[in-house]
Amino acid sequence: MSNLMEGKRGLVVGVANERSIAWGIASVLAKHGAELAITYQTESFEKRVRPLAESIGSKLVIHADVQDQHSLINLFDELEGKWGKLDFLVHAIAYSDKDELVGDFINTSRRNFLNSLDISCYSLIDLSRRAARLMKDKGSILTLTYMGSQRVTPNYNVMGVAKAALESTVRYLANDLGRKGITVNAISPGPMKTLAGAAIGGARTVYRTAEENSPLKENPSQESVGGTALYLLSEYGKHTTGEVIFVDGGYHIIGMPQRANT
Repeated sequence: MSNLMEGKRGLVVGVANERSIAWGIASVLAKHGAELAITYQTESFEKRVRPLAESIGSKLVIHADVQDQHSLINLFDELEGKWGKLDFLVHAIAYSDKDELVGDFINTSRRNFLNSLDISCYSLIDLSRRAARLMKDKGSILTLTYMGSQRVTPNYNVMGVAKAALESTVRYLANDLGRKGITVNAISPGPMKTLAGAAIGGARTVYRTAEENSPLKENPSQESVGGTALYLLSEYGKHTTGEVIFVDGGYHIIGMPQRANT
């Protein structure tokens, strides 16, 4: 059970720091023998990401900006040159103007709507198309979503729409790529204390509410999300595709926060 990813090579896009969900996934995969390439977007992120990558033995730390086609061409050219093939892709990217992650959804600007959908959703299509070309012996693609795609979540606003589009994209990609033996799935973690999550208005309240009202009375950890990713990207997940798997202590099944009995 300790080498479920032995011999597999994969790309992880979206590590920002040691509290990133993507980092939790990368850590678990590395412990199980995966060889990883990890990207960074800017020099400031590189300073945080490179030491993390080196701590798990990753020798490929590559610049990538999903809105810069030249950087993506360089990324996949380097992967092909160094590895020749790819076994899996972890897509952990989402962005919206934090000034629009407060207040009412109706005030979403056209600019931020288009930019949020481009970075948070279209990037999965673009990266999957490039990655699938290198998945010569089947493969797996994994992304991250959130319950705000299916239920109105205060202040999540346009990100809820972007994640709904992302989940639909997972299903369409799963259908397209299934003929090549490539699985495509999403994990939907509950609230976690990440850099991205902190940008959403009322994040602390959401975190506390989910923990208090989930059936397990506990929010997910990097390890629990990483473990779910391990299942989906290993041989054990080879017949699971087009799915959104919740890792939120069961919070998504609760229609309304439950009050304690009096």
